[in-house]
Amino acid sequence: MDIISQLQEQVNLIAHLAFNTVGTLQRDAPPNRLSPNYPEPPAHATEDGSNFSEQPKLMSTTLVKAAKQFDALVAALPISESGEEAQLKRISELQAENDAIGLELQKQLEAAEKELNQVQELFRQASDNCLNLKKPDDS
Repeated sequence: MDIISQLQEQVNLIAHLAFNTVGTLQRDAPPNRLSPNYPEPPAHATEDGSNFSEQPKLMSTTLVKAAKQFDALVAALPISESGEEAQLKRISELQAENDAIGLELQKQLEAAEKELNQVQELFRQASDNCLNLKKPDDS
């Protein structure tokens, strides 16, 4: 897998972890009293009885590890030693190569379509000849 694909996978992982972390915190966080004017919020019971204070630490550690791995992938990207002018020249060369290959493929496609039409016409002629040679039923 190339480094760009790895970066994309890592970004997707970080987004996944961030959304899951926020969602879990919203779901499992104990309620807090916003103001003394409001009544005391009801107690929030966890289903599995796990300690809520450990959950954010574990999730944040996982998120930080994913971010560090992303940073390592970014650091592994090759540094462009050429200037903008050289990059534009390379882009032009690649575009010209792409155009030439595109023309060649178009020619091959047209030749293949022509050959297909010839084969279809020969098949039609052969089918017609077979039908013309068939003897009528003597019923």
